[in-house]
Parts: sequence; C-alpha cells; structure tokens
Amino acid sequence: MVVTDQPAVELKDVIRIYREGDVETIALRGVDLCVARGDYIALMGRSGSGKSTLLHLIAGMDRPTGGRMAVDGVQLSQVDETGRDEIRGGRVGLIFQSQNLPDFLNLEESVVLACALAGRAVDVRTARDALTRVGLGDRLRHRPRQLSGGEQQRAAVAMVLATRPRILLADEITGELDSVNAAGLLDLLAETHAREKLTIIAATHDPRVAARAKRVIELRDGRIVDDRAQP
Repeated sequence: MVVTDQPAVELKDVIRIYREGDVETIALRGVDLCVARGDYIALMGRSGSGKSTLLHLIAGMDRPTGGRMAVDGVQLSQVDETGRDEIRGGRVGLIFQSQNLPDFLNLEESVVLACALAGRAVDVRTARDALTRVGLGDRLRHRPRQLSGGEQQRAAVAMVLATRPRILLADEITGELDSVNAAGLLDLLAETHAREKLTIIAATHDPRVAARAKRVIELRDGRIVDDRAQP
C-alpha cells in the first residue's frame, strides 16, 4: 500500500556501475535524492553526467549496483520484475526525446493501447480527451508518419497522460523540437503539473525546461553537485 505522505522518489547512496569485459564505467556515485510529491524537477548536466541512468533506475528499467531506492512508496529492492513492470506501467509515465509510436495504429488506437498496457480501463473517450488536451483532437485517425515531429511528441505525451501516472519522467523531450513546439509542450506539462499535482522529473540540457521547474538539480560525473529551489 502506498503511504501518501512518503516522498514520490527517494534514493540513498545509489551507485550504478556498468561492466563490459574488463571495462568498468561508474554512471552514478552514491546519489542521495528525495523528491516530494507534486514537485517539478529539472535534472541538468552534460552528456554522461548520469541523468538518463537516474531516470532509468527510477522507472525500474534498470537496477542499481548499490544503495536503496523507493518509488511511490515501494522499495524497489523488495519487488520482482513483475512488480517493477507494475510500477512502470501504472505509477510512472515515461516520455523520451525519440518517440516510438506504433505506425500501424492511428493516434486514438495508440492511446487506447497505452491505457490497456498500463492496466487502465480501455476507454475511447479517455483517448479522445487526452489527444484533445494536447491539441490533436483533429488528428485522431492520423498515423505517426502523417504528423510533424512536434505533433508526434504531443501524441506521445497524450499516451502517457491518459494512463494517469503519479510520476512523470521526461528525457530530453524538447531536443528535436523547434522553439514554438517546445514552448507548447512545456506549457502543457506546466498546466498538467498545476492541475493534477503530478510529480515531474525532467532530464534536460535545455534552459527553457529548467526555467519551468520548481527545483533544479545538477549532476556531474555521476554525483549531484547542485540542488536549488526556483522562485
């Protein structure tokens, strides 16, 4: 059972080491992090600083080499792969820079499928509402190849928001968007955060993303080197 006054995410001395043959790469070096429910965090840092590794661990897509992690009140070390899938499907939503929208489905069908995979009720009305919220209400029958890059990114956001996650993880989501589409996407996330008290953790190089966040955390060489609140 989830205890609602617990942090959304809590890491204690988390280490992640990748090994390939005799080569060892230390991606995270003893990270301590506490994310309150409803917070909006930007993870900043150069490529290789550990941002994406941190998101993958929180999503349950990877396991730490050492340390303790809790996501939405669940100690990840105490659940098996099925439990991790449940967290990733029902509690945590992920949006990445490069979206892999199924080209054999139209947008409405894609959102319905996302809800089904997350264990949510399969509801066409929910799908249509989600797509309308991201400005794609007139693209319900379109397939990804018929959309611009910005529209594809918004469709991916609709797929995630329709599953009603408690925690949203975003990895470089503005990286391939022009300034107009990036601003529109960030407006959408800010509105969703304010309306639903959604916890958002966004890994980014983009100062526009950081400007929307309530808290900015900078990583360098697998360590947190700065953690500051924003006005």
